[in-house]
Amino acid sequence: MNINAVSEIGLSGVRTGLEGAEKAAADIVRVGTVDGADGTNDVVEPIIELRLYQRSVEASSQVVRTADEVLGTLLDTLA
Repeated sequence: MNINAVSEIGLSGVRTGLEGAEKAAADIVRVGTVDGADGTNDVVEPIIELRLYQRSVEASSQVVRTADEVLGTLLDTLA
């Protein structure tokens, strides 16, 4: 596997995580606007999902950061 592929996997993970976080945030807002429901139990799952997507974005961005560092090291070595 080459560095570009690793970077693309990391970027794909960031995109997926951001899309999931956006959906979870929209679900939280939607639960809060339902008439007659306190939303206490219904909001727990989207909040957990939001946190999981946050961690996913953090992990994926670390993959991109590491690939960048490896590429920098390789270029320094070849120079």
